[in-house]
Order: sequence, then C-alpha cells, then structure tokens
Amino acid sequence: MSSKVKKVVLAYSGGLDSSVIVRWLIETYGCEVITLTGDVGQKQELDGLKEKALATGAVKAYVEDLKEEFVRDFVFPALRANAVYEGTYLLGTSLARPIVARRQIEIAHKEGADAVCHGATGKGNDQVRFEMTYIALDPDIKIISAWKDENWTLNSREAMIDYAEKHNIPIKSTKKSPYSEDRNLLHISHEGGILEDLWKEPPEDMYVMSVSPEDAPDRPTYVEITFEKGTPVAIDGQTMSPAQLLDHMNILAGDNGVGRMDMVENRFVGMKSRGIYETPGGTALWSAHRAMETITMDREVMLLRDSLMPKYAQIIYNGFWYSPEREMLQKMIDESQKDVTGTVRLKLYKGNCTPVGVKAPVSLYSEDLATFDEDDVYNQKDATGFIRLNALRLKMQALLKK
Repeated sequence: MSSKVKKVVLAYSGGLDSSVIVRWLIETYGCEVITLTGDVGQKQELDGLKEKALATGAVKAYVEDLKEEFVRDFVFPALRANAVYEGTYLLGTSLARPIVARRQIEIAHKEGADAVCHGATGKGNDQVRFEMTYIALDPDIKIISAWKDENWTLNSREAMIDYAEKHNIPIKSTKKSPYSEDRNLLHISHEGGILEDLWKEPPEDMYVMSVSPEDAPDRPTYVEITFEKGTPVAIDGQTMSPAQLLDHMNILAGDNGVGRMDMVENRFVGMKSRGIYETPGGTALWSAHRAMETITMDREVMLLRDSLMPKYAQIIYNGFWYSPEREMLQKMIDESQKDVTGTVRLKLYKGNCTPVGVKAPVSLYSEDLATFDEDDVYNQKDATGFIRLNALRLKMQALLKK
C-alpha cells in the first residue's frame, strides 16, 4: 500500500488509460476516486461516461461542459497575443490542459479530496501542464502521476488491456491506433506511431477537421469576422458566443482545406517530436486578427507586443499558464488591444486564408496620407531631413573606414 490518500480527483476521458487508472488508484492507495470528464470540444461521445466511471469503482463522476470557458478564457486571450509556438503551432493542446486541471482542483476543494491524478506519460508536455496548474492553484495537494508512480507496472497497452479484463473494466476497441490523437475546439493533433518517420507524408485518411486542399471547393468562400478589443464576436454580422463562433469557423475553414500544419517541435522535456495539427478555425481567426491590427494598432506598440509573443507562446506551451509572467504579459497584451475593433473579410480557398478587406470605426490608416496621387497633406521634402538624421551614424562609420 502506498502513502495514505483518502480521496482523489482523476482527469477521466473514459479511454483505456483513465479507465484502468480508476481501479489502479483504488487498489494502490485504498482511496475514493472521483472522476472529472471536461468537455472542451473533443466531439467524442460523452454519454455513458458517468455510468462507466461509477461502474469501474468511482464514488462520484463529473461530466462538465467547459467549452465556453475554454474559448473565452484561454483560446481568445492567446489569439489577442497572436500566440504561435515556434512559428507554426497555435497551442491547441497547451491551452486545453490548464482548464481541466483547474476544474480538478476546484472539485477537489468542493469534495474535500486530498489528491489529484492524471494519466499523462513522463515523456510529453501534458504532465507538466497538469502538474504546474495543480501546484499553482493548490501547492499542498498531493499529485499522483500514474505513469511515473513507483507502484505503476502497467507499462504497455497489452498490460493495461489484461488488467482491464481481469477487473471487468469495460473498454472500447482494443485495436491500436497507428497514431495518437487529441481533439478540442481549437484543433486536433496527430502524433506518434507511423508519423515518427519524418520522411513519410501523413496519410489523407488521418485528417478529421479539414478536407484536402485539392478536394476543397473550386470557388472561394468569403466570411466577415467582427472584432471588439481584439476578440472575435460575430461572423457575417451574426453575434455568437465564443464556443459557437470557433465551432462555426472550424466548419467554414475546414471545408476549404485551411489549417493543416506538419512540424517538428521542441518539447519542454527536451526531445523533438513531430506533430500534425489541424487548426482550421484558429488559423482563420489568427489571420483575421492580424489584419485587424494592421489598421488599428500603433506601429511601436505592435512591434513591442510581437517581440514578446514568442516568450508568451513558450510560457503557455511549457505549462506556465498560471504563472505571474503570463499574467503580466496578458495585461500588457490586452491593453494593446483596446482599439482593435472592426471587421475583416477573409477569402478561404483551397487551403489558403487571405484577408481581402478590413474596416474599423477608429482607424490609423489614412487614404489621404497613403495615396500615390497628388495630395496636400504630406510634404515630401520633409523626408530629406528625416533620412539625413537617420543616416548620420552610417555616415560616421563610412568616414571612419576611409
């Protein structure tokens, strides 16, 4: 018997790992198990998971809809920062873990639990994201990481299947997938298995949220996205909730082959791994948001925000959502968005997402100033002194070389 635990809240998907962990926790720690299934838009069937968790030995099972909170409090703040990890990844999984971990802590406090548990392996990033959140929100709570626990001996899929059969734990198909998938409202990721060969192109039947650009419609789709202070609030003039808006954009962009990404990323634990990501709605919203900023953000403010974005994205990727540095950066980012209000028209066509129109009630763009035609608001002779002053240090360097 391991160190005493009275009650634990487990992040529970109903899959093989978490189904087995329910019984393993009871046997190993002699504790009560409460499960939390958080719906962040994974689109899987959640019906029956509560009954399954209880049948497996849980004393209570929570199945909660977290989609609106997920998009409003995690996805859209990252959008306002234009957050992209290593130039490609829009942080779909990175943003989903903290909300589930936060809810685990809230339920632990509500139910008087003294421990929380997750089923992430010791190789990936998710273990860090779960545990960093646990510690940030309740530094005294006991953390059980099954795959890293000294009592864990189920180190293969076959061993877990045998364990499930021994304990009459209901599990779905035991056929091993050729890769691992994780889905939420922002994206779906495909990793591992056959994708570990970097020379192989991903099979077309792998994709879930997007059609192949080659098979996308031969006519473009136009969509108008309205922003208020950097946050999307309406599509084609129709106001929507955060989750509804992102779901709607996933369909529009996915139908046009938008949002596929194939990258080799640097995991926080030190290794490189290949990830295939489908982020159709997110890709479209990120593109529209950048276009909205071009006419509403001051040049130096945009430069400063953009210079900090890689660090902001890394903070989220590495699991530090609840860190003081992320919160400080978020305040600065949100301040930069106070005038980012208006509408962007996007053209979606065969994998491409192109802004083709932008308007704002308060715009820094002046057609009178920018025009190449004759004007009476800009004295071009003023540029002579401007150039001479800025070139002064270059002139001094050239003279020294002589």
